[in-house]
Amino acid sequence: MATPCLASSMEELVISGHLGWVRSVAFDPSNLWFCTGSADRTIKIWDVGSGRLKLTLTGHIEQVRGLAVSQRHTYMFSAGDDKMVKCWDLEQNKAVRSYHGHLSGVYCLALHPTIDLLLTGGRDSVCRVWDIRTKVQVFALSGHDNTVCSVFTRPTDPQVVTGSHDSTIKFWDLRYGKTMLTLTHHKKSVRAMALHPTEHCFASASADNIKKFNLPKGEFLHNMLSQQKTIINAMAVNEDGVMATGGDNGSLWFWDWKSGHNFQQAQTIVQPGSLDSEAGIYAACYDITGTRLVTCEADKTIKMWKEDEDATPETHPLNFKPPKDIRRF
Repeated sequence: MATPCLASSMEELVISGHLGWVRSVAFDPSNLWFCTGSADRTIKIWDVGSGRLKLTLTGHIEQVRGLAVSQRHTYMFSAGDDKMVKCWDLEQNKAVRSYHGHLSGVYCLALHPTIDLLLTGGRDSVCRVWDIRTKVQVFALSGHDNTVCSVFTRPTDPQVVTGSHDSTIKFWDLRYGKTMLTLTHHKKSVRAMALHPTEHCFASASADNIKKFNLPKGEFLHNMLSQQKTIINAMAVNEDGVMATGGDNGSLWFWDWKSGHNFQQAQTIVQPGSLDSEAGIYAACYDITGTRLVTCEADKTIKMWKEDEDATPETHPLNFKPPKDIRRF
C-alpha cells in the first residue's frame, strides 16, 4: 500500500479570539482567508498565512453553525440556531439578504457548485433549497424524521445528499425535489459527511462507525478500519486521500481514503483555563491546497494543522500509536 503522504500531521497554530465554542469554518476560494462561526454569535474572518483576525461580523443572535463561501460571487453564507440564513456581501462586509423559512435552528449549509442555489438543513428535519438572488425557497426537501445536520451538493445527480439524526442518508433529485434513495446502513445519527474532491465517492460518520459509499448509486464500499469511539462531528478529505475526523472527545484521527486504514491519531490539547470536557472538535476543513487542516473547537480556539515536511514512514510509522497520556479512550 502506498504510504499516505501525510505521514505526520503536526499542530502548527492555535488561533484565539472567539468567546464561545467554534462551530463552523469555510475557506475562501483564493485561499487567502477563512471564516469561522461561533456560539458567541459572531463570524470572524482570519488571514490564512498568519492566522491574524481581519474582521468580525455580527448579526446572528444565536450560535453560527454553518458557513459557506461562494466560488462564483463575493458572497459568504451563514446559518445559525436563530433560524436565520444570511448572505453577506464581502465587498461591503454586511448582510445583504436573509432567507426565511426554517422553523428552528439551522445546522448545515452548502452552495450548489454550478447553479445559484443554497441548501440549508436544520432541526425542523427539512433541507431547504433557496434561490440565492430572489431569496425564494425553491424546494423544501422533506422526508427525514429528525434534524438534518450535514449536506453536500454536486453538479450531477444526486445533486444533494443529506445526513440526519434519524441515522439515514438521503439522495435528492433537484429537478423534482424528491428523494431518489435512502441509505440505512448507519445505526446512529449521521453527524458528518465528506465528499471526496476528485473521486465519485463520499464518507459518512456516526457514533457506530465511518462508512464509505460510491456515487451516484450509493453502493456501500467499506467501513473505516478502526473505531474512534466517540461522536464524530467533523470530517474532511483532501485530494491526496487523507481524511481527518474530529470527535467530541478532542480526538483527531487521520485515515488513508483508499484502504480505510487509520494511520495516525492525535489529541487536541485544550487551552489553559479550559476544562478537559471542552476538548471537542465541532468542524474541520482543509484549505484549498489540501495541505492545511483547520479544526474548530470547544475550548473557543481554532487550530491549524500542517503536515510535517520531514516526516518519513520510518519516523512516523503507519501503525503509529500515540503515547498513552493522550489516548483517552
